[in-house]
Amino acid sequence: GPSTYSEKRGHPRLRLRHAPFEIGAVQRDAWLSHMRVAVESLELAPEPESELWNYLVAAANSLVNVDDQI
Repeated sequence: GPSTYSEKRGHPRLRLRHAPFEIGAVQRDAWLSHMRVAVESLELAPEPESELWNYLVAAANSLVNVDDQI
């Protein structure tokens, strides 16, 4: 996509911006479920949809900062 965000605000620094919040598997999965609905609403061709989805899953996994397994 366009680099508008980075041009105006710099690198997104997702981990740094989310560090104050506890993010475990439950939070990650909840966010991904909402993103799945959003991605499907775009009605993309299979290849770009897969690429976008893989990016979102990787981003979500990188933000997990607590081990909430019991």
